[in-house]
Amino acid sequence: MNAIDHPLVAAYLDTVARETAGLPAERRAELLADLREHIEVSDARDDAGIRAVLAELGEPRTVAASALAEEGPAGTAAPLPAGPLSGRSAARLVATLPALGGLLILGSPFAGALTLAIGLALLWKSPLWDTRHKRIGTATAVTVPVLLLIGGLVLTAGRIGPVEVLLIGAFSIGLPVAGAMVLLRALRA
Repeated sequence: MNAIDHPLVAAYLDTVARETAGLPAERRAELLADLREHIEVSDARDDAGIRAVLAELGEPRTVAASALAEEGPAGTAAPLPAGPLSGRSAARLVATLPALGGLLILGSPFAGALTLAIGLALLWKSPLWDTRHKRIGTATAVTVPVLLLIGGLVLTAGRIGPVEVLLIGAFSIGLPVAGAMVLLRALRA
């Protein structure tokens, strides 16, 4: 197995990528390419050798912090926000905002639709999730409007009973929450 294909290396590079989300895309790609090259050149083959190379590089968060510090105020990277909505807190908000928007539609259609649109825009712009997770977050967040539309059509046709209303309600709440949980779990991985 090539060192770059090792699961420890993949986890290391993924962590550095997540932690350097504030860097410009070009600088971030350059940093990850440098790390990959260093790992490949090391010619480590077994777990112990790969661990030694990764230890030599330093903790992923330390590497990311150094890269962010080097970018400094003169760079084009936007500074990470300070306060309660920084780093992980902001990521958690982005993970839950689409689901919250979907649920808000039940009480306030305008506020819910606006929150849903903002949440989905932030989700798709974020580098923290891959396309698969973004699709899951989107699909589960838009279930509420879709189910309300289907429920409204069925209700006007006069073919909806209490069981159907309960099922629509359960899916309207359960699916957005499940989507938010998938996004939050992906952050921890």
